[in-house]
Amino acid sequence: MANILPFTKSEAKTWAKQTIRDWYDCPCTPFKPDDSLDEDGLRRNIEHFIDIGESGLVLGGFVAECWNMSVTEWMRYHEVIAETAAGRIPLHTIIFDQSVHQAMEKLNYCEKLGFVAAEVITPIVQLRSDQEIYDYFKYLADHSNLALLFYRSMVAGHLISLDLSRRLSEIPTYVGMKQGSLNHDDSLKLRRMTGGDFIVSDPFEHHWLSDLRQGGQVIYGAFAHILYGKKRGLLERYTALARAGQWEEAFAVSQQLQPVRDFYDEIMFAPLSGNFTYATTLGNLKVCYEALGLAGGVMRSPIRQVAPEKREWIRGRLKELGVV
Repeated sequence: MANILPFTKSEAKTWAKQTIRDWYDCPCTPFKPDDSLDEDGLRRNIEHFIDIGESGLVLGGFVAECWNMSVTEWMRYHEVIAETAAGRIPLHTIIFDQSVHQAMEKLNYCEKLGFVAAEVITPIVQLRSDQEIYDYFKYLADHSNLALLFYRSMVAGHLISLDLSRRLSEIPTYVGMKQGSLNHDDSLKLRRMTGGDFIVSDPFEHHWLSDLRQGGQVIYGAFAHILYGKKRGLLERYTALARAGQWEEAFAVSQQLQPVRDFYDEIMFAPLSGNFTYATTLGNLKVCYEALGLAGGVMRSPIRQVAPEKREWIRGRLKELGVV
């Protein structure tokens, strides 16, 4: 039975502007030592994300190690999540396929499972000019019913130009973008360049307070709301204060998170900004998950595991910071 989406294609942007807010995190995927998916662990994690008030989940991308899955495994992963969520939280998938036809097969599959949106990663193996990339994104919009977003980051292997971003924002079912260039000024400029009904999300929590003051509404495809653990309340509190116009109070609360930000910058974002790949930092993220009581599991072959001494150091720092 086909899923009934809460919007028509002409309503997608209005729906997204009203509903995609606050924190839409990207969870990692727990694997067992034999490289199989830890389905029980994945189900427990989804229950936890719902319990802590995640606004929505962005699933199936780089952080989820779906680049290291077969198509059959990718589909089972999405099926387990949809079964567990059971309509209690909005689900977005992530598509990164060189073939637009394989991408459509996945989009149609996720729509049937109850997903409402998809973030699309730029294809780069053959389609490299702005027009070629535009045509790929436009084909998906023409043939899928889902709300769509795109990812602007060198992690995708190609940084979409500002002008192409503007053109894509004009397609009716492209409702937003994850603006991950690491430059907050790009986020502000793109917000001016695109229509007021289009979401430009800067995914870095250290930009969030400033972003709230300048039209931001969601930290999309990020990690902070999950990873901040016992410090999560500070993020929620300064967000509420900012939205109430109490900017000085919000800043004071936000500053209390700076040591936590510095720690996550050290183990995740600093390496990411150097090589633009999650593969070398995801193991650190999984250690954090385990320390938070979540199922992190191992890095799937052939990626190396985090050294035991590094694992202990990460766990110790999380305790010192009051995150766990």
